[in-house]
Amino acid sequence: MHPRVLEVTERLVARSRATRQAYLALIHGAASDGPMRGKLQCANFAHGVAGCGSDDKQNLRLMNAANVAIVSSYNDMLSAHQPYENYPQQIKHALREIGSVGQFAGGVPAMCDGVTQGEPGMELGIASREVIAMSTAVALSHNMFDAAMMLGICDKIVPGLLMGALRFGHLPTIFVPGGPMVSGISNKEKADVRQRYAEGKASREELLESEMKSYHSPGTCTFYGTANTNQLLMEVMGLHLPGSSFVNPNTPLRDALTREAAHQITRLTKQSGSFMPLGEIVDERSLVNSIVALHATGGSTNHTLHMPAIAQAAGIQLTWQDMADLSEVVPTLSHVYPNGKADINHFQAAGGMAFLIRELLEAGLLHEEVNTVAGFGLSRYTQEPFLQNGELVWRDGPIESLDENILRPVARAFSPEGGLRVMEGNLGRGVMKVSAVAVEHQIVEAPAVVFQDQQDLADAFKAGLLEKDFVAVMRFQGPRSNGMPELHKMTPFLGVLQDRGFKVALVTDGRMSGASGKIPAAIHVCPEAHVGGALARVRDGDMIRVDGVKGTLRVLVDDASSPRARLRSACWVIISAVAVNSSASCAWPSARRSRAPARSRRPWSTLNEVGVGRRYRRDQCAVRAVEGQCPGFGQGPGDRRSCQPRGGDQGLPRRPRPGAGSGRRRMPVGGRSGGRRRVPFHQQPLAPEPPGILRDLAGRRAVAGQ
Repeated sequence: MHPRVLEVTERLVARSRATRQAYLALIHGAASDGPMRGKLQCANFAHGVAGCGSDDKQNLRLMNAANVAIVSSYNDMLSAHQPYENYPQQIKHALREIGSVGQFAGGVPAMCDGVTQGEPGMELGIASREVIAMSTAVALSHNMFDAAMMLGICDKIVPGLLMGALRFGHLPTIFVPGGPMVSGISNKEKADVRQRYAEGKASREELLESEMKSYHSPGTCTFYGTANTNQLLMEVMGLHLPGSSFVNPNTPLRDALTREAAHQITRLTKQSGSFMPLGEIVDERSLVNSIVALHATGGSTNHTLHMPAIAQAAGIQLTWQDMADLSEVVPTLSHVYPNGKADINHFQAAGGMAFLIRELLEAGLLHEEVNTVAGFGLSRYTQEPFLQNGELVWRDGPIESLDENILRPVARAFSPEGGLRVMEGNLGRGVMKVSAVAVEHQIVEAPAVVFQDQQDLADAFKAGLLEKDFVAVMRFQGPRSNGMPELHKMTPFLGVLQDRGFKVALVTDGRMSGASGKIPAAIHVCPEAHVGGALARVRDGDMIRVDGVKGTLRVLVDDASSPRARLRSACWVIISAVAVNSSASCAWPSARRSRAPARSRRPWSTLNEVGVGRRYRRDQCAVRAVEGQCPGFGQGPGDRRSCQPRGGDQGLPRRPRPGAGSGRRRMPVGGRSGGRRRVPFHQQPLAPEPPGILRDLAGRRAVAGQ
């Protein structure tokens, strides 16, 4: 094994010892000596089987059959999930062939990020992962099941399914993929049309024709975004059958793999004598394997959010630093769009998962000694499935890549380091997908242009205001602000500017996912602007250096005007306190009556009025306090909170005592320095943070591990 991989694994085991032991005790305590349904009261059991056919009822009464829960994320809004429409019946039929039973335990919501991209609905994306996890737990909560099969592919769906299933980690669980759609037009051609449309050189009809030729049939989108990264990681973690991730839907091989998955899950139950629960497959070694594969393929940046959350669900404390340390020693072995020109079908044809896993195992970068749904040992995943006379068989995968423009051996890697870089500096901590960015574009030092909405950037581009070197700072896009939406709407505009020879980069507390493209983008920056992160104090014109080579993210300002100096002003203390302390209130009458600007209103106005509106108005008052327009902030009639600072650099309001006074102490607005009023941190009035539909949602799990 590579010494760095061993070091990170041992560190992870040591750090997680207490929480992992508690988790294992939890799932071992939940496990039953026999079928759990045998311990139910008669009325409970009768309810559980009332909808079954007579044969299934009889099998379940005898307790010698495995009852398999089917949890599906089917809807026909997602092309990737449309093939799941008939999977439950296929699975039930396959289980009956071997005397077992399948019950459709529940469905979970599934958002298509491709449909909601750039729309208000995208603000529900990260939050939907938690809803999916809860829905999965609800589906498995009936205590009727001996095993589970998870049907999910896309962005937040697989992480949510896995997090929910891990709460029932005493059950054997297998993930069943649907496969990618067959290739349409090339990803490069699609990107070219998008860019020409952004420049006004292509019509909407041309753009629509291009998009519909790219996304044209059931199956996963063929670029290497979050959905296909999910599939690759599930296979490397041993939760798919070997070689099953990228077989196209509605083919004989795909159907045979689905049937075999149903048979295989019964072999992992206690009735079979080869019990292997999910909680003993997902351990420190399998998680390290997933991060190694993520780096080796330049996978989705979304997994820097999802993998720590999945690890937490298994009692394991995975951090960004663990991921960064692995990235330094894991070579980049594949180039699939947006990292290259090929799509995921080309990756499969060039050698696919079998070749990738073989190379990483032989280089000592993956743990071989792990549990999987196919048995013990990851080397089982160096084989590929085939149909031989109608029967499903596995044989050794290729030992050489069939196209080294797409997939390479470790000896001739595209890069000696991984495709993801952790970025750190005085602007905070974030990540960059460097595998998609040309080397000459990985370092950008330019003035900041600050935005708080993707449309603002698009409007500035169309007005010709961005024909220059600059770093776009897109802030107030974090989980506590508006749900952390993906920000692909501005990618074509930034790409056009880069092609015109300008040095451009993006810094944001929002997301870009696996399709981040060729622009150097420091994303997921935390602390986010909404809770007092440094991004909220950046001004237009501040010099920012984004260095994807060294992994640094800095604003280059002198001490007098640095974000640290700006933080000391009482005006910023007010904003930080209000953003963190949801119990603070606003005494400014006009702020209480104000509503969000029309441009920022959302169609679900009821949600805005009930919770989000109050938070937005409170934050507007804090902004106006900074501008000197609300010197009595926090002191008006009916406000019972004292804003007296505690001193030092903390400057946070004290928690009020019950029955405390009216709190009419006057707050300084700009602070004093040498008898002179401190200059506010913005030369121009700071635009209020746009209201998001999820402002009152803490989003605490969306950034698990940070």
